[in-house]
Amino acid sequence: MTEPTRDAFEQALDTREIRGRSLYVDAWHRLLKNKAAVVGLVVLAIMIVLVLVGPMLSQWDHEIPDWDHYSTPPSLETGHLFGTDAIGRDLFVRTMIGGQISLLVGLLATLVSLIIGVTYGAVAGYLGGRADNIMMRFVDAVYAMPFMFFVILLMVVFGRNIFLIFLAIGAINWLDMARIVRGQTLSLKNKDFVEAARACGATEAQVIRRHIIPNLLGVVIVYVTLTIPQVILVESFLSFLGLGVQEPLTSWGALVNEGAQELETAPWSLMFPAGFLAVTLFAFNFLGDGLRDALDPKDRL
Repeated sequence: MTEPTRDAFEQALDTREIRGRSLYVDAWHRLLKNKAAVVGLVVLAIMIVLVLVGPMLSQWDHEIPDWDHYSTPPSLETGHLFGTDAIGRDLFVRTMIGGQISLLVGLLATLVSLIIGVTYGAVAGYLGGRADNIMMRFVDAVYAMPFMFFVILLMVVFGRNIFLIFLAIGAINWLDMARIVRGQTLSLKNKDFVEAARACGATEAQVIRRHIIPNLLGVVIVYVTLTIPQVILVESFLSFLGLGVQEPLTSWGALVNEGAQELETAPWSLMFPAGFLAVTLFAFNFLGDGLRDALDPKDRL
């Protein structure tokens, strides 16, 4: 009986290392096989680059009107690719600036809900018992508060501010995140690896930080990709009602509101911001569905 060679032993180590880190590598390859998710990812990348670079490539400013062109349709001759609004401002630049604000609101509000929701839900689920019951009853109480009343109350007290929109939307969306994370934590806290960590003397905070939360990343990533379009839509709804971003800044929701008022005379003022908003929401949803399928352990061989 021959002994294994050194090359065979090293190959076995390499294979074991690859298998040990194959969870997210496998998920990435499965995501790439999902054509809708790949299209969504590519569209989002193009959209982000366009809204960031687009205003730099234009000669117009989002605040300064072109006094010679009011409600002008899209034209290469005038230099207004998306036309102008009722007071002569370039719609291409305003749509790109609006995209920056909408995506920023979506990302930062989701980040707020992510930090609060994951921490709160993991602690509640891990502690269990009476502490869990009290913490989740608080979630139910906040959840029962009408969202619009909450936003209006914040704006009356603190005034209209873009960062207040982040806080208002994030302060509501973390409730769903907390519930999801709490349910996943309840199913993880009695697993063997958690019991082993406790037996080794790990504190409750260490168990939550090093063992519970890392094993929730798959669910959290999927939920984040689905929360961002929801937050963008909420901000657009608030801006449509006049409670969102205020001049001189703008957002896709604010532009849709302005375009709806000029639909009969200048349909392009509604078509472009509404189109960008719809494409972005679809792209995020396609990517979220693809990540959900790619990270689902039931579908892994």
